[in-house]
Amino acid sequence: MASTAYFTPDFFRFLFELELNNNRDWFQANKTRYEGSVRDPFLRFVADLGPRLKKISPHFIADPRPVGGSMMRIYRDTRFSKDKTPYKTAVMASFWHEKGKEGATPAFYLRLRPGDSLVGAGIWHPEPGALKRIRKAIVDDSRTWQRIKAGRDFRSACGMAGESLKRPPPGFDADHPFIEDIKRKDFAASLRLEERRITSSSFMDDLLSAFKTTSPFVAFITKAVGLAF
Repeated sequence: MASTAYFTPDFFRFLFELELNNNRDWFQANKTRYEGSVRDPFLRFVADLGPRLKKISPHFIADPRPVGGSMMRIYRDTRFSKDKTPYKTAVMASFWHEKGKEGATPAFYLRLRPGDSLVGAGIWHPEPGALKRIRKAIVDDSRTWQRIKAGRDFRSACGMAGESLKRPPPGFDADHPFIEDIKRKDFAASLRLEERRITSSSFMDDLLSAFKTTSPFVAFITKAVGLAF
């Protein structure tokens, strides 16, 4: 049972102020605060999450390295964006499958942002081969897919995110009972998080509970793309 509150109120206060002052001068003046209130606590959280995530699945990684690990860079890539603000105003992490390849990698996901924090799970923008395998798995094992979607916790807590086709993909029956799922281009579920819980000592347990709620969904997607769960 976790007993540590990783995030103080200044974690969210910093991100709120960054949104109001999204420029290099302000960030550089507050960089020590960013490291002490945001980056370092988040990396400690990821490090402590790792062994407990392995109990849900031994194949998903929580990597606490500050560069190249689970925590995403706070610096935005503005090269192809009309929005030239240099910093992200959310702290995000992806806990990916150890053998996943780009475009076919199921993951658990965490986003902490003032007033808009969430847990995510599944696969985002899968490459065509992975997408076809997921759709085929829904057809081939509709009973399991139905059981996952009908699960009380998943049904009550999770919403599906992402885009869908307007028409059924080629080779799939338009009258299939799960055709709306088969039409999906992303297979991702999300759960909202309360800010007051994130700054409490129970947040590690709350996050793991959310991951467990989504784990049958992630397991289905993972096995569909040919990976072990």
